[in-house]
Amino acid sequence: KQTPLHAAVVDLTLPLDPAAPNTHYTSTNHPCAQECGARVLELLFRLAAPPPIIVVRKPTSNRDDIRTLAAALRHGVFAVVDRPVDLEIMLDVLRRVLRRFYSNQWPQNS
Repeated sequence: KQTPLHAAVVDLTLPLDPAAPNTHYTSTNHPCAQECGARVLELLFRLAAPPPIIVVRKPTSNRDDIRTLAAALRHGVFAVVDRPVDLEIMLDVLRRVLRRFYSNQWPQNS
């Protein structure tokens, strides 16, 4: 809450288990496999001034993933990028964030 967020890139498969910081959960029975990215989105949406949000997701037809993505879009997620992320596509999305929200100039921290 004290640090301004100017943009957020949220991986929907983001692990939040501090015991395994470099592990992506692939097992669908692990509670974090379906909820971590959605939880981060929920926290961002609750901010008084949510930043532009870019969601990274794996292409899937899983119903839970589709529901999470639909909820994210209803909350105004700026863009959705499929994995594997192409660097040029991500840079283009970030340029669009800069143009749309910050008049082509990155904001200064207060």
